[in-house]
Amino acid sequence: MRLFNPKPARSWRPNRFYLATFLSLLTMSVGAQTPTDTTSVFAFSDMADLISANHPLVRLANTLPDAARQEVLQARGFFDPKLTSGYNRKQFGDPSKASSLYYNNWANELKVPVWLGGADFKVTYDRFTGANINPELQTPNTGLLGVGVSVPIGQGLLIDSRRATVRQAQLLPSLADADRVKQINKVWLSAAKDYWNWYLAQRQVDLLNEGFQLADTRFRAVKQRVELGDAAAIDSVEAHITAQDRQVQLEQALVALQNARQIVSTYLWNESGQPVELPNRAVPQLAQEGLVDESLYQLLSQRAAEAHPELLSLDLKIKQQIIEEQFRRAMLQPQFNVSGQLLSQANTPTLEARQLYGFGWNNYKVGFDFALPLFLRKERGKLRQVQIKTQQLRFDRTQTNRDVLNGVSTAYNDIKAIDRQLVLQDAAVQNQQRLLRAEQQRFELGESSLFLVNTRETKLIDMRIKLEELRSKYQKAVAELYYAAGVQG
Repeated sequence: MRLFNPKPARSWRPNRFYLATFLSLLTMSVGAQTPTDTTSVFAFSDMADLISANHPLVRLANTLPDAARQEVLQARGFFDPKLTSGYNRKQFGDPSKASSLYYNNWANELKVPVWLGGADFKVTYDRFTGANINPELQTPNTGLLGVGVSVPIGQGLLIDSRRATVRQAQLLPSLADADRVKQINKVWLSAAKDYWNWYLAQRQVDLLNEGFQLADTRFRAVKQRVELGDAAAIDSVEAHITAQDRQVQLEQALVALQNARQIVSTYLWNESGQPVELPNRAVPQLAQEGLVDESLYQLLSQRAAEAHPELLSLDLKIKQQIIEEQFRRAMLQPQFNVSGQLLSQANTPTLEARQLYGFGWNNYKVGFDFALPLFLRKERGKLRQVQIKTQQLRFDRTQTNRDVLNGVSTAYNDIKAIDRQLVLQDAAVQNQQRLLRAEQQRFELGESSLFLVNTRETKLIDMRIKLEELRSKYQKAVAELYYAAGVQG
């Protein structure tokens, strides 16, 4: 098994050449065939690679971080420079008279938001002329250029809505990546369970087919003995009933196998997004025990406590709430904004002089504004609401952490219990095989009956199927352990 930890920045992809080759082989026969071998092993690792590369739900999950990065881009748009321009002109009366031009207004502004201090840097160019222009707004005929800045001294100095939005948005890619891993792990766990259900269905068919072949061969042999007069006719009836009963079980198992194969096929897709069917010659890999030991359990427990997707998601949400709380605390401060602007020396006599002298300290505009709600009920209520939400998330995180660790511990206990059952079941199968061989020897010596031989053989088949059920259950328990730890196996 492999401990898979997806990187936040990019989604994991297997080698494209390998996948293309494998898909072509899968479409044909799931691997190279030999004249004496009509089956090919389709390992779970191969299935996991195909799912990670082409499954629609995995592809959908891989789009989450990119969507979150677009959210960050949108949030940074609050700090984009903004250029505005507006023009208004009014002509009324005799065009030959100067007083007919009421106003000719042209206002331009370049506003550059600055992260530090929440200030706004501004460059303006205004040209307001006309007979009826407000004297306060009137500018020279050549226009008036200004350069200035607006700075919040109180509310908004350390954090404002723009910076809070950007900081919260910067956490979204990591939050989306945690959601991506969580969704991929769900698909992987479902695929693991269905794969090992397919394995069990295949092993049931193999064992039942083996039992049917034995019963059919025995029936033919007994029938020949009856025809030769060496056995009673009732023995052939009993042998025939046993063969028929096992054939019925085999037919039922074949239907279950077909359905299990169909379910596994739902996880197979090519790079074009087209479904791929699992060929009939594909068989699952053999199950193995002893995949999990104490050291791996400790590693997975540590990994779950540090980087489980659920815990990472809650941690990031708490960080977002902390940023929101900082912003809401800043909203309790009074609004006090100071602005200043240097103006070009437009009253100099010539253009050359204006270009030479540029801006001067004698030409400027300054201002400030102040505002403070007397009771701050809205601000205090919102702050308390955010604090309660943060507290709720911390409680949720504490409980989730315990649930995750308990889930890992429970899955590990299940694995160890199944491991012990496997040892006992394997020993029981070996003992049943000895008992069957002894019963067959007694039957050959005439000291036993065909009924006892069939009974021993049927019991052995059932015990071997039970052993395969435990192996399948063990593999699914391993998948549950990795899922509980928040990683792929």
